[in-house]
Amino acid sequence: MQAIIIDDEKRARHLMTTLIRDHINELHVVAEASNLKDGVTAIKELKPDIVFLDIEMPGETGLEIMNYFKDDEIAFQIIFVTAYNQYAVDAFRMNAIDYLLKPIDVDELKSAFAKAKQQQSSQQISEQIERLRQSVQQLSMDKIVMEIPRGYLFTSHNDIIYLEADGMYTNVYMINGKRNVICKPLKHFVEQLEGNKLFFKCHRSYMINLKHISELVKHDGDYIVMDDKKQIPISRSKRDQFLTAIQETFL
Repeated sequence: MQAIIIDDEKRARHLMTTLIRDHINELHVVAEASNLKDGVTAIKELKPDIVFLDIEMPGETGLEIMNYFKDDEIAFQIIFVTAYNQYAVDAFRMNAIDYLLKPIDVDELKSAFAKAKQQQSSQQISEQIERLRQSVQQLSMDKIVMEIPRGYLFTSHNDIIYLEADGMYTNVYMINGKRNVICKPLKHFVEQLEGNKLFFKCHRSYMINLKHISELVKHDGDYIVMDDKKQIPISRSKRDQFLTAIQETFL
């Protein structure tokens, strides 16, 4: 049997190739690709039995692979690979699609290969991936992507108490007491959360989650007390908008 590996990280492709070579004698890697477009070209040319497909890649995600194939063209099995455990695992389980979590475990790789050999019709694969795409989109509606030094962090909106500007960085304060330093300015999150009524930019340096407000204090200039006891000022220009937001959200 033949396999193609699609992953934007060269090291990840090399590791997967090595694991397959050392532990799965029935499977041979015939091509690697660093993006979905090149991967699709290789699939159409080489017609592999199995494709190991990374989900998070620049430009297009692995879930977009169905845009390149008609149902009757899918003659290969797909094993998705992801580094984002909490973000994707529930969606995979719900849709019975096989996946591997980075770093790859050899036993899980062997198990995924065994399941891929037993996969049924191409039509079933197409339907499963479409359901998976819809499920991941639903999950991501309550997620925000934050770029941290070691990669990307996916977290629920509800877990954020407030965001604080720090030059070209943003400090994100969480309900678990942690502070994440994000490699983006506050403006990035203001744009990303536009339309989300739970988040309000009350000051040039702060954006708060209205669900985590503990108290509004009208003394020496209005300020908000958050659930973690942090006192956050409200700009005079934002005061009326804030009161309106509170009324629309809670009253």
